[in-house]
Amino acid sequence: MSKKLKIGVIGLGRIGQIHLSNLLHHIPGAEVVIASDLSPESHAFAKNLGVQTVTTDAYDVINHPDVEAVIICSPTPFHVPYTVAAANQKKHVFCEKPLDVTLDAIYAAQKAVSDNGVKLMLGFNRRFDANFSNVRNIVSDDKIGEPQILRITSRDPGPPPIEYLKTSGGIFLDMSIHDFDMARYIVGSEVTEVFVKGDALINPEIKEFGDIDTAVIVLTFENGAIGVIDNSRKAVYGYDQRLEIFGSKGMAKAENNTADNLVHFDSNGGHISLPLHFFLERYETAYRVCLKSFVNCVLNDTPSPVDAHDGLMATAIGIAAMKSLQEGRPVKLEEVMSHTLV
Repeated sequence: MSKKLKIGVIGLGRIGQIHLSNLLHHIPGAEVVIASDLSPESHAFAKNLGVQTVTTDAYDVINHPDVEAVIICSPTPFHVPYTVAAANQKKHVFCEKPLDVTLDAIYAAQKAVSDNGVKLMLGFNRRFDANFSNVRNIVSDDKIGEPQILRITSRDPGPPPIEYLKTSGGIFLDMSIHDFDMARYIVGSEVTEVFVKGDALINPEIKEFGDIDTAVIVLTFENGAIGVIDNSRKAVYGYDQRLEIFGSKGMAKAENNTADNLVHFDSNGGHISLPLHFFLERYETAYRVCLKSFVNCVLNDTPSPVDAHDGLMATAIGIAAMKSLQEGRPVKLEEVMSHTLV
């Protein structure tokens, strides 16, 4: 029998339950030993899936003698403390995004992982979407030539509750951070400058705590390419996820996923299905592939597909984006990273 990776899961909210279910039902190389959460309902969920040990203390997971890797799905403020604690126990770590909203904390996690010789992977699941990864392969195979223009549209079907938004870290570190990672991934170059225009056009109330719900973000890359990201918290027609990369030899793009590819024409015009309405539907397979990639990289001792540096750069772009919005000017990434110890 092939070796299985013994895993502990911290946090059984919405994303934690998705990961737990995937580990138990879709990833043969994984064995869940223990899970933790404060909610009795989450305990019942885990036990119904067959998890033998469920606890309220995350450190029971981290310190469990049989656990070889920890899946962290807790609220963001706990990501780095749990990552550092797990690394110090020589456990590999899969952590949901963002690793943290401050660069100093991310550096601390990066150092702990490096010092202890363990792997850290971040849950930027969009990299593992088949359409987006195929676009990346087209770029890396030089089929579009030198990348020149990147366009990303990322719009949610509806905004989260106000109480969530108050502690989310803001649109750039909660929502746009996926697009910042995708931009680096697709173009294959680091971002050097960020410029943002945005406002609270859907719910003006969120301006009271410094957030927005609508943004256009212009990125400049080291290789000279220019990227444009548009974000909205509310697209009435569904979860709008599109991407296009244009280069010296051509272009490649990925359109929205829909429930079917039926096109119907009548006297009133053409009709197609709306985009899938929720991120859990849109990225259902990507979540599985992402987590399976982590399990495989640990079992096969290969590099993490999305490491601490990727988390660092996505957060740095997010911090620069907020600075640009507040100050109304382009912000160089070196401005937000220069004060931080490397």
